[in-house]
Amino acid sequence: MSIWAQTKKYLYMAAAGGLLLGSSAIAGNSESEDLKVMQLPIRTDGPKSLDPIEGSTTYDNMACVQFYETLLTNKYTNPMEMEPLLLSEMPTTSDEGTTWHFKLKSGVYFQDNECFPNGKGRLITPDDVFYSLKRLADDQYQLENWWLLDGAILGFNEYKDTQNAADKFDYSAQVEGFRKINDLEFEIVLTKPVYRFLYILSMFQTSIVAQEAVDFYGEDFARNPVGTGPFVLDSWVPKQSLTANRNPNYHPVFYPDRSEWSKADKRNRLHRAGGEQVPFVDRIEFTMFVEDQPMWLEFSKGKLGYSQVPEEYYTEAFDLASKELNEDLLRKGIRPHSNLLLDFTFRGFNMEDDLLGGYTPEKIALRRAISYAIDLEEINKTFYNGRRIVYDGPIPPGLDGHPENHRSDSAARGPNLSMANQKLAEAGYPNGEGLPPIRFVTSQNTLNNSVAEMLKRQLAQANIQLDSVFLDFSTLIENINKKKAPMFGFAWASDYPDAENNLALFYGPNESPGSNHYNYKRPEYDALYEQVLTMSPSDERTAIYEQMRDMVLEDCVYVGGMARERFYLINPWLTNCKPTERYYGWFKFLDVDDEARD
Repeated sequence: MSIWAQTKKYLYMAAAGGLLLGSSAIAGNSESEDLKVMQLPIRTDGPKSLDPIEGSTTYDNMACVQFYETLLTNKYTNPMEMEPLLLSEMPTTSDEGTTWHFKLKSGVYFQDNECFPNGKGRLITPDDVFYSLKRLADDQYQLENWWLLDGAILGFNEYKDTQNAADKFDYSAQVEGFRKINDLEFEIVLTKPVYRFLYILSMFQTSIVAQEAVDFYGEDFARNPVGTGPFVLDSWVPKQSLTANRNPNYHPVFYPDRSEWSKADKRNRLHRAGGEQVPFVDRIEFTMFVEDQPMWLEFSKGKLGYSQVPEEYYTEAFDLASKELNEDLLRKGIRPHSNLLLDFTFRGFNMEDDLLGGYTPEKIALRRAISYAIDLEEINKTFYNGRRIVYDGPIPPGLDGHPENHRSDSAARGPNLSMANQKLAEAGYPNGEGLPPIRFVTSQNTLNNSVAEMLKRQLAQANIQLDSVFLDFSTLIENINKKKAPMFGFAWASDYPDAENNLALFYGPNESPGSNHYNYKRPEYDALYEQVLTMSPSDERTAIYEQMRDMVLEDCVYVGGMARERFYLINPWLTNCKPTERYYGWFKFLDVDDEARD
């Protein structure tokens, strides 16, 4: 047996046996040089859990999808479209979207793991789908993602209430809307047609897990993922690193056919692996970077396959006027890529906070005073070279309901100090007198620190004092989920290309720890949201979206928003790479060319 074969066999045995090798085990093996190892960054401190049911952030998503899979996924060639992943074909309906018929792909096994008899993974079945969705209803997981299916499936809400009231949550109890036909086919019956339903089945929180693994690992399941995905966990050091090895029993998934790629993609040679089985690499190594500078330096040294371009390094990479890649990077074979994000960047208010929350005219006036005092365009020009789109409302550019020219008359758009002062007086704080400091919580990094200083200066012009608190990202989200952040800032990337996803952020029943981080509750808004859930795209639906958008603006639930264009640089040794933030299942398509490394 060759050195390569011996090394690969050892790697596969370790993955199959559930050994935690740690990154040093491979790096220190003199025989490992033939392995295809891919080094990639995770911005911020990374995932807070490897259990998809507990996930909510981009970084939870990025990690979980290496180990778990969903019924549907986005296409790598066109991330705005969906395709089957654990299904053999797209779901079908014969009653206009109330009953959906599904057929699982045959030959899909859970990863080998000691939770199974003899350590051998078994075939997935419809029962695994039902079990995985039932976990959303179990309040031991704080119902963080229950909002995704709340009220959607026949009998599911009743099941949730009954089981959470019982002494023990019974996963074997029946849900009326879950119907198994055979070992591959099943149906899900909805309470009514819900336009977003199939989109939900592509989100990582609805990944398919094995009950044996959850039962075997108990509270440690969040650190011991067992799914059907392309990689098997090697090691996870929270806030530092995550490594994974290729799943030797991964079901046949193939790189997109050459015919699916655009001319531009073909110029970047993205089509060359068309039709080949994935994954291509033996090992994936993620490093978490709370600060951007270390990530940028590691990429510059050729040690990371790609990097998002931090704002403060944009002019090192691109000509400011033309957006063309700088000549020295071109000579190194580095390739640029960019995406317009379905992006909602904001500074939100906790509507249950004693100072900033509430719906009386005085409380609304205070929030509008804060909003009028903030100059988003100055922030955009100073820190983002004017490349972000500043817009009113929570609906990103490109989606139905986004305001014409990015402006709405309902918004308290700053800077407008005279209006800020007027609203302060209406709130009972003339000239800011008697107003306590505003506690603003955001994630810790150099850029956020600088932006917060500008916010502090802008608000001081209206005699509003801002006290900033900087936390690592996972701690920030934990504080928001527990309603401990009076004012907070981060960004929401739309889970699917429909404004309903963004409007769900303000639906009362989705309050924290659900997606309604603002804990906004307005009955008229909630009624409209429930109405649009069953509506297909139409002028009537768009008009309701606009009405809901302006309700949120009138109540001034947040300050914002901004939409970003994300820029990436890709080192020449990382191939097949077309980064997208529409989904994160694309890492399995990447390959490495070690001869192209410096």
